[in-house]
Amino acid sequence: MSARLLIGTYARNGGAGLHSLSREDNGWTLGEAYPGAQNASFGTYSARHDLFYFVNEQAEGALGAFRAKEGGWERLACVETRGGGPCHVALNKDESSLAVANYDSGSIVLFPLDQATGLPVEPPVVRQNAGGGPVSERQDSPHAHCICFGPDQRWLYHVDLGTDEVLSYSVDPGSGRVGERAVAFRAPAGSGPRHLVFHPSRPLALLVSELASTLTALEVDEGGCLSAKEVVTTLPLEFAGENLGGHLSLNSSGDRVYVTNRGHDSVAVFAWAEDGTLECLQHISSRGASPRSFVLLEAERQLLLANEEGGNIAAFAIQSDGTLSPGPDLAVPGAVFLLVAG
Repeated sequence: MSARLLIGTYARNGGAGLHSLSREDNGWTLGEAYPGAQNASFGTYSARHDLFYFVNEQAEGALGAFRAKEGGWERLACVETRGGGPCHVALNKDESSLAVANYDSGSIVLFPLDQATGLPVEPPVVRQNAGGGPVSERQDSPHAHCICFGPDQRWLYHVDLGTDEVLSYSVDPGSGRVGERAVAFRAPAGSGPRHLVFHPSRPLALLVSELASTLTALEVDEGGCLSAKEVVTTLPLEFAGENLGGHLSLNSSGDRVYVTNRGHDSVAVFAWAEDGTLECLQHISSRGASPRSFVLLEAERQLLLANEEGGNIAAFAIQSDGTLSPGPDLAVPGAVFLLVAG
């Protein structure tokens, strides 16, 4: 076996829980669903504690801590996220703190993790945003969509789709102190920023904006502020339909960028040059409606993609130039999230 993944599913779309997906010599094999992790729309893994953390965004804001055992899964804890619709989680580098973004309520929380068990320690630090944006049906209030620690671990970033902001908070892992909100980047009004990732070795970041279907290259300064270098569309220039920008990821060397389009139902592949400029290399069909989440498996030269409305996992081969070619599909009702299992 060369790779093992986990698939979170939405019950509303027919999902039965958390699936495993294993790659054998003859292809990918789907495991039975674990019903104790319903609506696991995002999660992460702590190697230090050998624990998986998954949000349940349909359960009044819940975060579960799970361990995979030989006989099956064990849920060790379930805590409230102090807000509705938790949709994103992040561990700091030494895996001593876990942050959660609550989409519905526009808040973020930071849980210290018990040094011995890795379980969330209550109460967490809560930071609530306020405001809105010009797109009334999506920006009537704050909507935290992404939470991540900066490369130097001194800043916690909070991407708010509802207020067109990327906020930053100073953090001190030793004391657990979290500073007050600061605006690290103000996105164009109505653009709806969704997901932020940092370059693995240079002071650069990328931001995908859901409502505008754009990709913004950002410079990162020592004070945690972000400034735009370039903005490009995630869509083919000839496309005139409705679309929402989706998931965003980089390869390990930081020179290839992958982002999904929901509506155009595609994966866009960009080259990211050393000077920070972006060049679109490809748009390839997602082979399913509403591509929501994907993982890059660079050792296997594969990208696996969960199509939320399509109810399938689409596999792609990664070519030598980073572009994609289509592989097999696997039906997984409700598939919404993919995670490498340790």
